[in-house]
Amino acid sequence: MIASFGPGSNPLCGEVHVPGDKSLSHRAVLFSAMAEGVTRVAGVLNSADVRSTIRAVTSLGAHVMLESQPDGSLAGTIEGWGERGPQADSGLTIDCGNSGTTARLLMGVLAGWPMTVTLTGDESLSKRPMRRVIRPLEQMGATFEMNCAACGVNWTLPLAIRGSDALEPIAYESPVASAQVKSAILLAGLRAHGRTKVVEPKQSRDHTELLLPVFGVDVEVERDTCSAAVEGPATLHSAGEIVVPRDPSSAAFLTVAALVVAGSHVTLPGVSLNETRTGFLRVLDRMGARIEVVPWPQTGAERVGEIVVRHTPVLAATTVCAGEVPFLIDEVPILALVATQAHGETRFEGVGELRVKESDRLAAIVDGLTALGAVASAEDDTLIVVGPSRLRSASLDSLGDHRLAMTWAVAGFVADGAVTVQDFDAVSVSYPDFARDIALLQAEAGT
Repeated sequence: MIASFGPGSNPLCGEVHVPGDKSLSHRAVLFSAMAEGVTRVAGVLNSADVRSTIRAVTSLGAHVMLESQPDGSLAGTIEGWGERGPQADSGLTIDCGNSGTTARLLMGVLAGWPMTVTLTGDESLSKRPMRRVIRPLEQMGATFEMNCAACGVNWTLPLAIRGSDALEPIAYESPVASAQVKSAILLAGLRAHGRTKVVEPKQSRDHTELLLPVFGVDVEVERDTCSAAVEGPATLHSAGEIVVPRDPSSAAFLTVAALVVAGSHVTLPGVSLNETRTGFLRVLDRMGARIEVVPWPQTGAERVGEIVVRHTPVLAATTVCAGEVPFLIDEVPILALVATQAHGETRFEGVGELRVKESDRLAAIVDGLTALGAVASAEDDTLIVVGPSRLRSASLDSLGDHRLAMTWAVAGFVADGAVTVQDFDAVSVSYPDFARDIALLQAEAGT
């Protein structure tokens, strides 16, 4: 699908409910499927990635009864497999689609059960490295087999995992700060006899640590050492009801659109304010953005509130240090677009992880910004953007990457001519109604 955006004439004004948080939606569905009993879930993101997780747990024996709601989310009940464990026919293959979260967290879940399951994915996911998850799970006792000659040293999909009902607990020092790696190890640790601990070089997203206790499993967290641990064996139990807050990563794109389009004033209610997810707000604050964050009373595992954004005509460059990157890795593309409008040189340090996302995002950001007329370059794992730049009309390819598709769409409202985005329907991975919501905000401003 090809879509065209801009040039902007109307400001963006009004209130929009962005979709449910993708990371939490995966976990709410997966943990409910693992649990004993029935859990009611609401606010689940209805996207391609989350549907991959829903199909996966259904194929493993969970009873999922989720229906679409008026706001586009999913809600309903999930009856988990509990102590009996996942059930699968011999030779089961699970298609994870484009979802790295589905694939990596499933590896952790399946590692503790004596069954063999093959995991596959689409062309993009099949290029992403899985060795970082496989290595610690092998140490615990799971075994893996590559199903293609081209999978290489990174161990990419498709691959088969055979779990073990005698997993060994480990203390693992992860070479990368990755919530997916950490979560996979902790989920496997629930089937091991003893204490399983993960230490990261920097703290990553902590949704798993916050949500497991809601299902009755304690997680020992040490912030100063960036570690988390569980004691196994442990069975999850129904959480009663889980309401998924709205996705800060999705909110970031509308936030930036409001910042750079003259006259804009946008309110985004019900967004997760988890500190491991809102690094982009701290960066924008340093750049001088007119953003107000209003916390709501906490009722669940996650902090929630609303984000109020106003057009900011003058922005200052900043440096994003490597230690900040785990808290904003998905927002680097849209922050790079903001940097084209800021005065000075903005540096994003330690962003090499972008090379193994849905696309080589680091190269794609530089290529796309350059095509738009901006000054951008990459040196090793550092992205450099110099502004302000007057952006021009361009035709850009999302490369099947939902974050890039939305970034180039927002660029259309900054550029002096329309920006055409090829493969725009990649947004279905996280924000299927992105174009509609942008149009609604512009329509409301014009009334």
